[in-house]
Amino acid sequence: MNKNTHEYSAFITAIGTAVPQYAVPQMQIAQFMADALQFDERDRRRLTALYRQTRIEKRHSVLPDYSRENGDYTFYPNTPGLEPFPTVGQRMLLYRQEAVPLARQAIETCLSKRSGFDRQSITHLIVVSCTGLYAPGPDIELIEALGLATTTQRLAINFMGCYGAFNGLKTADAMVRADPDAKVLVVCVELCTLHFQKKTETDHLLSNALFADGAAAVLVESEPVSEHLALRLRSFYSDLLPEGKAEMAWHVSDFGFEMTLTSEVPRYIQQGIGELLSRLLQKSGLTIGDINLYAMHPGGRKILEVIEQQLGLETTDNRFAYEVLRDYGNMSSATVLFVLNAVWKGLQAGDTEPAVAADGHILSCAFGPGLTLESMILDVVGQPVTTSLTSTVRSSAAIPIG
Repeated sequence: MNKNTHEYSAFITAIGTAVPQYAVPQMQIAQFMADALQFDERDRRRLTALYRQTRIEKRHSVLPDYSRENGDYTFYPNTPGLEPFPTVGQRMLLYRQEAVPLARQAIETCLSKRSGFDRQSITHLIVVSCTGLYAPGPDIELIEALGLATTTQRLAINFMGCYGAFNGLKTADAMVRADPDAKVLVVCVELCTLHFQKKTETDHLLSNALFADGAAAVLVESEPVSEHLALRLRSFYSDLLPEGKAEMAWHVSDFGFEMTLTSEVPRYIQQGIGELLSRLLQKSGLTIGDINLYAMHPGGRKILEVIEQQLGLETTDNRFAYEVLRDYGNMSSATVLFVLNAVWKGLQAGDTEPAVAADGHILSCAFGPGLTLESMILDVVGQPVTTSLTSTVRSSAAIPIG
């Protein structure tokens, strides 16, 4: 982009992800939960069925406990029922110990993919998290750990849940468009497994079956690197469905943060996503037929299926989201960046099926408390894939208006 035109754009020039060392099979976590909740055989079978239905194979945690037998825990008490149950203070202490190292790992991976990049040129750091709070916080600790300039401008985006990455990206987009010399580092770090709630209500059982730990970072600049892949932040659109705010919530309790996630969430997303994406496409000057790839936040299997039904998609269109859900579970705000990273790798390998050239478009969405619907379109630029651009042509009429 010619900086003299004053029509600046923002580009994701690198992405990095990280997960904690403890990778636990989904069914082993189900066993831990059944033991912790002291379920009888009938309830154990029901819980096992719920965990199988998630399509998650494994999740990662900073805690070794979920992969250990009772009597060998390091965080939870080695007692029947895990009593006394860990307090908010104990959970936040562990967040302070584990969040920054995991975030730093994602950032180092991100910056390593931007060859020749001088980290001293970073002007802004945005830290996104909804699973822990303290001050001086992760933003300051990351400045020190990464050796960034003390004049780096910092912003914390907290407690927004699964759509938090979108607010981080929108902020970075605004910063770069306002100042083409800005180089913005955005990192999402979530330690969801610190907040296991020992409750038997359905929404708590579902939350315990989905959420995991992870971190992801992106570098946003005003120009792509010559001959390298980049993703232009083309447009954003968000909406709010207040009638669904009771179905998804995130509150601080005496024993950690409590997630409310009811089975009604997919129904509300089904009602709102058509109009949301119609307005996003209209704002972008595109139709659904122009979209080549999808990077949907895998909030759960049912949410992905609802999106497919409403937009007329095949399961393969959502394959990157399903891959992340299978291998990592739902890592709240970091998850959609994991999906974008999977798309990025597919583009680099030239095996995106359909193949995407240097002018393709990616549609991405995430959902969270409010009930909030966030969406964006990214343009594929640089590093053209040798195969020609193709797209599964869909009529824009497949997206209902209103």
